[in-house]
Amino acid sequence: MAKIAFLGLGQMGAPMAARLLDADHEVTVWNRTREKAEPLGRRGARIASAPDESIAGADVAITMLSDPDAVERVVFGHGGLAAALEPRQTLIEMSTIGPDAVRSIAERLPDGVEMVDAPVRGSVQQAADGSLIILVGASDTAFERVRPILESLGTIHRVGDLGAGAAMKLVANSTIGATMAAFGEALALGEALGLDRSVLLDVLSETPIGTTVKGKRANVESGSYPANFKLALALKDMRLVADAAQRAGRTLRVANGTARLVRDRGRRGRGRARLLRRRRHDRATLKPFARDGSAIVSGASTSRRAATPTTAEGGSVERRPHRATLCTPGT
Repeated sequence: MAKIAFLGLGQMGAPMAARLLDADHEVTVWNRTREKAEPLGRRGARIASAPDESIAGADVAITMLSDPDAVERVVFGHGGLAAALEPRQTLIEMSTIGPDAVRSIAERLPDGVEMVDAPVRGSVQQAADGSLIILVGASDTAFERVRPILESLGTIHRVGDLGAGAAMKLVANSTIGATMAAFGEALALGEALGLDRSVLLDVLSETPIGTTVKGKRANVESGSYPANFKLALALKDMRLVADAAQRAGRTLRVANGTARLVRDRGRRGRGRARLLRRRRHDRATLKPFARDGSAIVSGASTSRRAATPTTAEGGSVERRPHRATLCTPGT
């Protein structure tokens, strides 16, 4: 079995590292916040305090991080992997960062260190049960070296040399957002036209978006949509698609429209979060007051209306009514 350093224990990274432990690999884990590493430590993983410490004695290092900047910091930042990597070790980059970032990293690695890009398709459940789709870009020798490790995580598709895996992931991602948006709009139209939801789902499952419909049908029917992926990461992925297309001289109008949809949804989510924080603040502020408007102080009550507050100079302070914002479903 291989000795593996696994860096990045987010929603996807943690179950992937657990799969490697279950396959009897010797795993050292690192995460920016140590608390996320501790459950794996209790299962037998060694916990490293820094990226450069994690690679000591390992055959390969796997990075599964949020974006290109995070990978850059972990590999080349203070205490980063690059300073500790040695000849014959291999870096497997499994994040979604695009082919340009992959090639840039590979060019700066120490001599004798080979890189493989292997981003994945699938979500948390697939990471946990080992059914991810792994898109690998690697040389022949590097691919054969890492294949036994990647087989523990899912189905492998070698799609070309270094950078091809990252490029293929962007191509795949360019379709996912559009397909999900089309499914949502089809549901909205069908329900607006009075169609039975079950029949609607049956028919949509036989259309070109059928795979998406079948994968999300249980969520639609139950009305339960557990978070499997952050909107910020989805927007990052769509931006990578748009940037790659622009550099290649292509305009992807559907993908760009999907990116705008994701961005607008993120803004609405942040707006709701601000509103909820405001409401919590208001409740905390109003808690000391009884329903009749009197202030409760050490068991006694004093009317808020009894006196007009004054400034230090003795002038009166005008009271203004509190303005409330109402949030209704769908806004």
